[in-house]
Amino acid sequence: MNHNNIIEILLVEDSLEDLELTQRALRNSNLGNHIQIARDGAEALDFIFCEGEHAGRRIEDTPKMILLDLKLPKVDGLEVLERIKGDPRTKHIPVVILTSSKEQVDVIRSYQLGVNSYIVKPVNFEGFTAAVQELGMYWLLINQPPILDK
Repeated sequence: MNHNNIIEILLVEDSLEDLELTQRALRNSNLGNHIQIARDGAEALDFIFCEGEHAGRRIEDTPKMILLDLKLPKVDGLEVLERIKGDPRTKHIPVVILTSSKEQVDVIRSYQLGVNSYIVKPVNFEGFTAAVQELGMYWLLINQPPILDK
């Protein structure tokens, strides 16, 4: 596999402002090199499951982490999470919900579906940057994922 094609983070976010903030925070901590962006849930699912315009990808080349917003056009974040965690080929991928929703029903449902972490977006840039940097450091550098037979 060509390491230039490795996607470390799939960032699923429809808000341009939040997208730019997240990318800047990841770049500031040198974690922004291999990011794939999906602007809605359908695009995220196409990327993860190698469908549509991503049909040329191999499903084994999963991202190391998925940052997933809940309130998305086309397919909402909970449905994306359910598809990822419900498929044996992708259920091991760490999924972090990064959302503005503090609704307990969303938090509870996310954990029922197997989310790895649920983070409510801080309102200020410093707090947001710190949260994203710590997330990236943990899931990309510290966490030990399972080694799967390919």
